[in-house]
Amino acid sequence: MIKSILSTFVAVAVISGQLLISGAALAEAPPATFTPAENWEDYNYFNFAEALQKSLYFYDAEKCGAEAGYDKGGRLEWRGSCHEGDAAIPLENTSLSKAFLEKYRSIIDPDGDGTVDVHGGFHDAGDHVRFGLPQSYTAGTLGWGFNEFRQSFKAIGEEEHMTEILRYFTDTFLRCSFLDKDGKMIAFCYMVGEGDVDHCYWGPPELYPEEYSKTRPADFATADSPGSDVCASTAAALCTSYMNFKDEDPEYAEKCLTVAKAMYDFAVEYRGKHKGDGYYTSDYDEDELAWAAVWLYECTGNMDYIDDITSVDASGNYTGYMKRIIPETFKQNIWYNSWVHCWDAVWGGTFLKLNQLFPENELFDFIASWNVEFLSGGKCKHKDTKDTNYYKTSPAGYTMINGWGSARYNAAAQLSALVYMKNHPERTDFGEWAKGAMEYLMGRNPMGYSYIVGYGYEQGLPSVKHPHHRAAHGSKTNSMNDPEEHRHILWGALAGGPDLNDYHMDSTTEYAYNEVAVDYNAAFVGACAGLYNYYGQGDEPIANFPPEEQRTDDYYCEARVARETKDSSQIVLKIHNESSQPPHYETGMMAKYFFNISELIENGQNIDDVIFSIEYDEQISMQQEPVVYRGPFKWDDAGTYYFEFDWSGKKIYGDRELQISFRAKQDSNYLTHWDSSNDYSKKNLTDTYAVTENVPVYLDGKLVYGKEAPKLEPTKPDENPDGTPPSIQLLYKTGEVDLTKNTLRSTINIKNTGTVPVKLSDVKVRYWFTNDGNSQNIFTCDYAVCGTENVLGSCHSIDNPAEGADTYCEISFADKAGILAAGGSTGEIPFRIEGASDYDKTNDYSYNSKMSTPGDNDKITAYIKGELKCGTEPVKVDSHPLFGDVDNSGSIDAIDFAVMKKYLLGAAELDSDAFVRADLNGDKSVDAIDIALFKKYLLGTLTVFPVSE
Repeated sequence: MIKSILSTFVAVAVISGQLLISGAALAEAPPATFTPAENWEDYNYFNFAEALQKSLYFYDAEKCGAEAGYDKGGRLEWRGSCHEGDAAIPLENTSLSKAFLEKYRSIIDPDGDGTVDVHGGFHDAGDHVRFGLPQSYTAGTLGWGFNEFRQSFKAIGEEEHMTEILRYFTDTFLRCSFLDKDGKMIAFCYMVGEGDVDHCYWGPPELYPEEYSKTRPADFATADSPGSDVCASTAAALCTSYMNFKDEDPEYAEKCLTVAKAMYDFAVEYRGKHKGDGYYTSDYDEDELAWAAVWLYECTGNMDYIDDITSVDASGNYTGYMKRIIPETFKQNIWYNSWVHCWDAVWGGTFLKLNQLFPENELFDFIASWNVEFLSGGKCKHKDTKDTNYYKTSPAGYTMINGWGSARYNAAAQLSALVYMKNHPERTDFGEWAKGAMEYLMGRNPMGYSYIVGYGYEQGLPSVKHPHHRAAHGSKTNSMNDPEEHRHILWGALAGGPDLNDYHMDSTTEYAYNEVAVDYNAAFVGACAGLYNYYGQGDEPIANFPPEEQRTDDYYCEARVARETKDSSQIVLKIHNESSQPPHYETGMMAKYFFNISELIENGQNIDDVIFSIEYDEQISMQQEPVVYRGPFKWDDAGTYYFEFDWSGKKIYGDRELQISFRAKQDSNYLTHWDSSNDYSKKNLTDTYAVTENVPVYLDGKLVYGKEAPKLEPTKPDENPDGTPPSIQLLYKTGEVDLTKNTLRSTINIKNTGTVPVKLSDVKVRYWFTNDGNSQNIFTCDYAVCGTENVLGSCHSIDNPAEGADTYCEISFADKAGILAAGGSTGEIPFRIEGASDYDKTNDYSYNSKMSTPGDNDKITAYIKGELKCGTEPVKVDSHPLFGDVDNSGSIDAIDFAVMKKYLLGAAELDSDAFVRADLNGDKSVDAIDIALFKKYLLGTLTVFPVSE
């Protein structure tokens, strides 16, 4: 009793990294404003199947490692992989001494990479440390409850889920156990993480700060730094897995037992409590050693393990572990266990197992039953009618054993009662008391809500909403108060619980009242299973659980106007990554800001008269690389341009702020013509932040939020008012290496270097290559500012091939691609040509492997209206128009047919190129015969036009 009380109050001081206990948690009276919920006594929704089902999902929220990720088989969509570095912790970050490593490095680090793999396990609570004693206690107690009431899990369809959780525990224990060639344990990693450092962070585990991850330590029990308490507790947990898996997976079970025996022997040989950085420390190890010994006896039948517990000397003094609680047998061989089975006091579970295995032993039976009777507060009477010593309960009859996490202790007492009743069916009062205690936690209590998070959710019933849990809360600002409401429901978590006055505070900051932890749920799961077994007839689990969370916009942009003058605009953009299913960093975020300069163009100015600058970049203030901006890019021929702001390569979660400015130069008459009212991205912006769809957001090049500016139609200009011939420059760079080898990749950028606009539909580019036996060479445009649908490509064989060129790909543009203004460019247009077999690029005329940055390549040719403007042709070839594509859209369809009909009716005109494409029989005229041919083509009775044959 003394050990348990002291250990508990040590835990009170440090469990959550908060040095002082909440004053209200152990208050003698609730606040004066506390009024019990109206008609709370009438609460009547009790579903043990649902409670058991949901209780397991808390462990999915606590899972640590890659396997926690929803995309890796995890069961919660809002959990992602985390702490993957635990698979390779540097040896210098471990507690292993230099002398130990010199002797055993080959066992600890067999591949010699200087790291140790200790990944897995579960986060302890709302934090992200894997503490030793609560971790092993949890695994052992979960395994115990499963072993006692396995049929309950099977009946509600959660048997596989539970075995998955248990295996994840024991897989981790096995991975963290290091044995020598003789099978003797030399080290066990019982703890990963450092509490004081970890508790400085309040956010999801998926976003764990890099500076903490790279120094995340691992603590080991060794001969020179023992941890007999935690090793014994872990040995017991491994034994429960042996019992639970010995029939379905005997090989795995045997492995668990082998390590359990080695670990127990190690704990016995090297006595000494684990350090645990001062967290979850133990006063002594006899209870854990006894807990391990009784399980080892059940697994092996070897009475030596029981002797380790109960042995006495010739004088009747205990020499086994019971000496800690009963010094001698000849005076008073009895003990009144007034505490409860928990992470630091497992006597309760030990004597229940001893009573189960040795039912004739009156001492074991007395200690096991007296403990439950005492904790029931008198609901279960002592066998000795003269004994009236019972625990004092709350006004509503709740057994509040300790004010920090009272519900976990209450649930552990319930499990103890149900296990005892299983071995002593006549003690139905034990089960009835446990049932009433659980109904209190389910909602029949003066607070009027359930202490099981999410219990009754489908019925619209209230439960704890603000558990002290980082991942479920989902703060991006390292604050327990932001956001006000949790982003996720922490299904099945048993909240800390009420105080002695039935009062509770449902607040994220109230860790004493609202902590959740793996050890809290451990006995709770077993109690739910036992209650379902005895009282859950007709109870059903929730179908299709867990439900999908409501979808939100993970990515978007907020914007506001910072300053506006007659010649300038300053806009503040705030790009967001608010991913929460699961939360994760993004490294490919980009946004576009669209603006219009038609007012400048109308006054003889152009885009060069706009001065753009970055006024503030939060990336720089965070001592990171600045945002990359590109542009201006022309969007349409009506004066719309845009800039790209690219955070690619920068890890972003939350938001990044960027202030940009536009200023117009004066014209030749020293006048300013700036007008931001027609800027697409500034539409509806004020001086207050607001989410805007007019600043589209992209992820890895794909639009994920917002809308791009519409393409505006310009007032049709005279294309060549002064007779100056058009001029273009063609820039080229080689594409990225493609491992598939059957793909040619390149990028082009067409610049208008003349003084007159150029219709892109008048421009053609030819890329010359050898087809290397490919009969079909398929062109694909991967990206284009003007729209990939407006970039057309077709490959043609050359009748008189030249060296390096037996085929060419002709790249053209649809009418909708627009006009390339003087000084404008298409921007980079990456494209690829794919064949059925591999290409040899080295002998291709147009290929230049050295041009990884854009430059002039005179072996790619460009034309305007058929006139060569750039490059040198390897051979002269004839053009190949797409006959039937009258409107030059890249496809032959009913629109082309309609244009032809309008032409014949005199309602439309055809330019010279359109006329050629409409002459389907090649007779130099467009008439009714061509219309008839087109009609047959649309009806499917004609597949090729005569002129194409």
